[in-house]
Amino acid sequence: MNEERLSEKTFSLRAVIVGAIVVLTLGFALGFTTGADGAEGGGLFGSEALPPSDVDFSPVWKAWRVIDEKFVPASVASSTPTASSTEEANQIRVWGMVQGLAESLGDPYTYFLPPAESEQFTEDLSGRFEGVGMEIAVRDQVLVVVSPLKGSPAEQAGIQSGDRILKIDGADTNGIDVGAAVKKIRGPRGSTVTLTIARDGLSEPREIQVTRDVINVPTIITTLRPDGVFVIQLYSFTANSPQLFREGLREFIDSGSTRLILDLRGNPGGYLEAAVDMASWFLPSGKIVVTEDYVEHAKNTVHRSRGYDIFNQNLKMVVLVDRGSASASEILAKALQHYGIATIVGTKTFGKGSVQELVNITSDTSLKITVARWLGPDTMQIPLEGIAPDIEVAFTPEDKEDGKDIQLERAVALLLEKSQ
Repeated sequence: MNEERLSEKTFSLRAVIVGAIVVLTLGFALGFTTGADGAEGGGLFGSEALPPSDVDFSPVWKAWRVIDEKFVPASVASSTPTASSTEEANQIRVWGMVQGLAESLGDPYTYFLPPAESEQFTEDLSGRFEGVGMEIAVRDQVLVVVSPLKGSPAEQAGIQSGDRILKIDGADTNGIDVGAAVKKIRGPRGSTVTLTIARDGLSEPREIQVTRDVINVPTIITTLRPDGVFVIQLYSFTANSPQLFREGLREFIDSGSTRLILDLRGNPGGYLEAAVDMASWFLPSGKIVVTEDYVEHAKNTVHRSRGYDIFNQNLKMVVLVDRGSASASEILAKALQHYGIATIVGTKTFGKGSVQELVNITSDTSLKITVARWLGPDTMQIPLEGIAPDIEVAFTPEDKEDGKDIQLERAVALLLEKSQ
């Protein structure tokens, strides 16, 4: 396999915008890499993609022949994909076989991208597109919102991290995969999509209509509070995040404060290299930030601190997380927690403990497949149920209605206590 490590942006930048959650390794800590396999060469799949000798494919070809000989659509208005030629019809069947092969793994982060979806995914890597602006994933066979992007149509409409999407424009999402869901939710600027969501605290599902718009992924906001606590809000791990984070740290140092809050709430991830670079400002050279565990399929890749390590013990630091903190956010938070640099405050994170790779199947199709697991500095996989905070602070419906940020205020109080 000729693997290319992306230099940054998050699967959609981050699979961002209604995309599945990933991490670019050398790229996404949305957990994501890209590669090519069998895209060129003889035949549909290339010279390297020969059938395995120990697998009996006769049932597949028998089913193919039975379909050719017997299939009649149940009605003229059949929902079966239409084709203008026998060649196109056969191609649709092949894509369906590959999709079924991916689905047989039972992994919500592994799925096939046929031509249209593959093209859309590639466009998402630019970090600017049209849609509703949220990360989605499948968890326990339920379509859930990882996080709406800051200032996005989804956030403005009231979509929240952890919302379960039961219907899209009235169509049930039971059993849907992320690719199909993205296709239904995405759309041109100005158009609308109605999402039926279930949420903890709501007695019954609620319909929320979202007007699509051009999405520009936010990155970072810095604030020096009147009480002397400096806050860096990081919304995504993009290609320019390391430089923006460096500038934010410079502002923090110039402010004279020693109390820092890194707010990763609602941050679904992005480039792994960005997370490693950020961790390096707080860790000595060589300290393990995260390991890609390929489970004997390949040699593990260990990502270590670059040793910028500019802070001393006077630094008092808190990392804020919630259910919308995923992938690269979890990697950075886990490293700072493990080495005693920061206290984690908030609620459990999303639990994105795996790495995906994008492999070209043909020149216009691709397979996003889980290829490794994320191991923290303690050599344990990032928990699939999420990283538990050191201090749990959960919002109540009343807090949200009143506009109170009790998690931020608890973090501030903790830092002020430590400074006394």
